[in-house]
Amino acid sequence: MTSAATGGPPSAESARRAVEAVWRIESARVVAALARYTGDFELAEDVAQEAVAEALVTWSREGAPANPVGWLLATARRRAIDGFRRRSALEERYAMLAGRLAEGEASSGSTDPPNGPDDLPWDPDRIDDDVLALMFVACHPVLSPEARVALTLRVVGGLSSEEIARAFLVPVPTVQARITRAKKTIAAAGVPFELPPSQERRERLGGVLSVLYVIFTEGSTATTGDRLLRPDLAYEAIRLARVLAALLPDEPEVYGLLALFELTAARFPARTGPDGEAVLLEDQDRRLWDRSAIRRGLAALGRATAIGRGLGPYGLQAAIAACHASASSVGETDWERVVLLYEALGRVAPSPVVELNRAVAVAMADGPRRALSIVDELVAADRLPGSYLLPSVRGELLARLGRTAEARAELELAARLCRNVRERSVLLRKAAALA
Repeated sequence: MTSAATGGPPSAESARRAVEAVWRIESARVVAALARYTGDFELAEDVAQEAVAEALVTWSREGAPANPVGWLLATARRRAIDGFRRRSALEERYAMLAGRLAEGEASSGSTDPPNGPDDLPWDPDRIDDDVLALMFVACHPVLSPEARVALTLRVVGGLSSEEIARAFLVPVPTVQARITRAKKTIAAAGVPFELPPSQERRERLGGVLSVLYVIFTEGSTATTGDRLLRPDLAYEAIRLARVLAALLPDEPEVYGLLALFELTAARFPARTGPDGEAVLLEDQDRRLWDRSAIRRGLAALGRATAIGRGLGPYGLQAAIAACHASASSVGETDWERVVLLYEALGRVAPSPVVELNRAVAVAMADGPRRALSIVDELVAADRLPGSYLLPSVRGELLARLGRTAEARAELELAARLCRNVRERSVLLRKAAALA
C-alpha cells in the first residue's frame, strides 16, 4: 500500500478522491470484466459497488494500493463468489458449483483463476470487447429510453445515482428505481453479456448513439432548471463517445456524433454570461470558443467523411456545427451550405425540429418571409405541440418582418412554455424590447 499523495498518513478525504478518480476512469472496464467473469450483469454491478464501498474504508486506513483497479477487481470477485454461494440455495446448484471448484474452473466465478488471486479476471486482448458489450447491454432495446440513459451513466459512465438525479432534475429514488428495474429486466429477458452479431450490432448501434445524444443534449441545453448548461453531463457524453469511437473505428456515425459533441461543446465558454445568463449566438465572443475542441471536432468529422459510406444524421449535424465553428461571425457563416445540409438531414432523418432549424437557416440565407411560410406549415400541421421552440422562432421572424404585436405575443407564448429559467429570461427580454 502507498500513503497519501502528500506523504502524510491516509485520510478519508484522500481515499474518497482516489476511489472517485479510479471509478470514473475504470468503472466500465471493471463492471464489464466482472460481468463476463460471473455471467451475471446485475451481480457484477452490485459487487463492483460493494468493492467501491470497501475501498473507501480500507484505503482511508491503509492508503491507496499500487494497483487500485486490481484491488477493486479482486475485492469484487470475492464478493461475487460469496454471492454465488448465498444464491446457491438448491443442493443441485451447490453441487454443480462444487464440481466446478474441484475441476478448477475459474469461469464459474466460484474460485480464483489458476494464475493466482492477484491476476485481473480479464483477458487483456478482450478489454475493448468487454466495454463495448457493456454499452450494448446498457442500451438494450428491452429497456425504456429513460432506463437506458440511467444505466449507461451508471455502469458505463461510473456516475452515482445522486449525480444522475442531479443532472436530470429527478429524485434520487427515481433514478435508483430505473437502474434496479433495468437490471432486473435484462436478467428476466436473458440478455447475454456479449457483443451482438455483426449485423445486429450495426442495427443496435443507433440505440447506443441515441442514448449518448440524449445525455449530451441535456448537458448542452438543460430542459428545465435555472442553468442553461450542465457541462459535467455533456463532457461525460463526450468521454463515452470517445471510448465508443476507439472501439468502433470504422463506423462513420460514431465519429459524426463525436464531432457534433466536440464542435457544440467548443461554444460552451461563450454561451453564458458572468451571472449564468444565456448569450445568443450572434452576441457570443467567439474568441472564447475552445479552439482545441474545434480542431478535435473537425478531425472527427474528417474521419467520418473519410470512412466513405456517407454522412448520417449525426455527421450531417456535425457538418452544420462545423459551418458555425469555421465562421468569424453570424454574418460570415455559409448559410447557403447550412440550408443544403439541413435539407439533406431532413431526407435521412426527417423531424419537425429539423424542419424548424432549416427555417432558421433559410431566414439567414434568403430572408424571413420564405422562412415564415415553412414555420407556418409546421403550425398548421401541429407538428410541435407544447414546444416553446416553434413560437420562439416564429416570433423572431415576425419581428424581422415588422409585425411587432404578433411577434411579442409569440415570444410571450414561448416564454410561458419554456421550462428553463435562463432561456425564458431571454425570451421575455426580447418580448419586452418589442413593447
